[in-house]
This record gives sequence, C-alpha cells and structure tokens, in this order.
Amino acid sequence: MRRMPWRATKPMDQKLLFIRACERDELPMLELCEAFGIARKTGYKWLTRYKEHGVLGLQELSRAPQHQPNATSPEALDLITELRRERPRWGPKKLLAHLRPKWPEVEFPVHSTTSEILRRRGLSQSRKRRPRTALYSQPFLGYDEPNAVWCIDFKGWFMTGDRKRCTPLTISDGFSRYLLRCHGATRTDFTLVRFVLLSAFSEYGLPDAIRSDNGPPFASSAPGGVSRFAVLLIRLGIRPERIEPGRPTQNGRHERIHRTLQEETASPPSSNRLAQQRAFDTFRRDYNEVRPHEALGQKPPAHLYRPSTRPFKRLLSDPQYPDDTEPVRVRTDGTMKWNGHHFMLTDVLAGELVGCKRIDAGDWLLSYGPLELGAVDRHGHFRQKKRSRRVLPMSPG
Repeated sequence: MRRMPWRATKPMDQKLLFIRACERDELPMLELCEAFGIARKTGYKWLTRYKEHGVLGLQELSRAPQHQPNATSPEALDLITELRRERPRWGPKKLLAHLRPKWPEVEFPVHSTTSEILRRRGLSQSRKRRPRTALYSQPFLGYDEPNAVWCIDFKGWFMTGDRKRCTPLTISDGFSRYLLRCHGATRTDFTLVRFVLLSAFSEYGLPDAIRSDNGPPFASSAPGGVSRFAVLLIRLGIRPERIEPGRPTQNGRHERIHRTLQEETASPPSSNRLAQQRAFDTFRRDYNEVRPHEALGQKPPAHLYRPSTRPFKRLLSDPQYPDDTEPVRVRTDGTMKWNGHHFMLTDVLAGELVGCKRIDAGDWLLSYGPLELGAVDRHGHFRQKKRSRRVLPMSPG
C-alpha cells in the first residue's frame, strides 16, 4: 500500500486528516496507521481523544509528570516563606537550620532548592560579588578554644533619629563568635572602653588575648604603641594584639559581626540612643542564642561558648619579667633613670614597671610586659622602635 507522506503542515492538520480517514472507514486501522506513518496505539489514542473531547482532545498535552514524589510539601513552603519574611536577612542554610529541629515531622528541601523557592516567591535577590582580599598572616594567638582571643572594636558611627551620634563598641569571642558586649557609645575614649571591658570580665572571666586595631584608645603614638588600654590588659595578664594598619581582614570574624549588626539594628537607626541600645540588646540575644552560624555548623554561638576559667580579680599586678631582665619603675612624670642617665619615656607608663634587658654591649632593650618599647644606649639615648607591633611571650604571673 502506498504510504501517505507527512507534509510540512501543522501536526493538528495531520491528526484531523487521520480522523477523517477513520470516519470514512476506507481502510482497516492497521493499514491506515501505516499509511500515516504512526503506530496503531497512537492511532487509537487520537481517535479515543477525538470522540471524548472533540478537536481539543487532539492538542498536545504536557509531558511533565502528573505527580512529583520529590516536590516540596505545601507545609514546608509555608514555613520557609513565613520565616524568611520574619528574618529577611537569613539565607537558605540558616532558615533550614532553624526550621528542621523545630519541625522534625516536615520534610524540608535542600538549601539550593530553598534558594530557588525564595527567588520564585520574590523573597531574594542576587548579590553582587565583592572582591576578596588575601589574608595577611601574623603570629597571633589562634582561635583554638573559647576565650583564647577576644576581639574588640568600635563600629563606624551613625546618627539616631534624634540626630545624636552613636558609635557601637563591640566585644566578641573569636572561637565561638559569641557577642559579649554591644554598647551604644557616644564617645570613644579609654574611660568608656575600660568600663565596658571590666563589665565583660566580671561576667565572663579573662581571655588569654584581646585583638584590636591601631586606633585610639587601643594604641597610641607612645613607644611600642603602648596605651592605657594595653597597660590595663597587661596588668591583668592578658596579651594585647594589634592588627596591621589598614588590614581589617586580620580581625575579619569581628568585622563580619559589624556588617550583620548594621543590617539588623541600624538600617534604619532607632529614634534615640535608648531605643538604639534596646535594639542592640535584642540583637545580641538573638545573635548568640537563636541565629544559626554557618561556620559553626549552623549552630548559634551560645552552643560553643563557655565562660573563662580565669576569674577576674580587680587587684592589678605588675608585669613579671624573666631573670635576665631587670625591672625599673617609671617616674610619675613619665621619665626614667637608667645607668645614671635620665630620659623621657612616656607618661602612659607613669608609675609602671618596665623591663630592661641587655642586647648589645652598652645597649638595653626596654619592654613593658610583652610589648617592646625601644632601646637605650650607653649614653642614655632612647630610640623608639618605629611602628613596632612585636609582642613578646607573656611571662607567667
């Protein structure tokens, strides 16, 4: 039998020709299907659809499966959407880490599917990729355990609704990211820093080291950059650490907290300083106890942090020096007398105990605790170390 070629026409036209040929009943179904170049099963399918639904039954149907066994349940979709609207700055991983323990009977999708769900529902937008800066390495203490290193810094200032200046002072634990303090300060002097620090010491104990930048009041133009802040730490047996100037990535964990703090509490700012402090306090509780942290296995910082085993004692002690270092007390006017010579050191160390160690014939290295200050020669000339950030090992107290 001659085969009927498919012409370059629409598929619907060919189907209608087949149906008309079937209605004329000129050929058996097998021969008719062979003539149109289709399987007999397809021919019967077209005919059945035409009888049930007319011409509309011949339209192409979607090949998508009617049932998707891996589709996200409506309950999971609602919970993800609701939490995202409540926490608009939480990403898919944090959303799922918070929802899964709370709703164990609900099967939630993976984070990539959750990201797509948020995108389809208009609850996310693509972020611009920011250039990454290579980290600068320096022999700081490691974040090996809670209270090994605390980080301290002032976040950039902003205006509250009543046009008053607010400069948050923050302290965090480097290991657990636990936010120990977030104080809405109006000034950045040492008196304020001392008050907030002592409050944190009283509650959590003492860390091994505290890392800061090189701005006041954490550092100064005195020899070795020593400041009253550093003096306080050293007398408490805490190692002061300062990052390289212009290298905030060396304190990157703490800087990341500042970014989240800005987004959650100051965009926009509160109406006044008291309201802003309440926002800081609420944020600190939520950040420490509720908000999952990706670097901590999607656990909040409170799951990893524990107070220090070193209790805070308000009695300050002089630094302890090795046997090869001779301690000398700085005079109340900041001057120092050594080997019959009198010279100006710094009033920051007035009344403090400085260590003198012979390094060359007639030259002596001066240090305050672990901080190198400079050298004094046989003629009593003191040479300050330029931009020195070297920190010696802490002597046992």
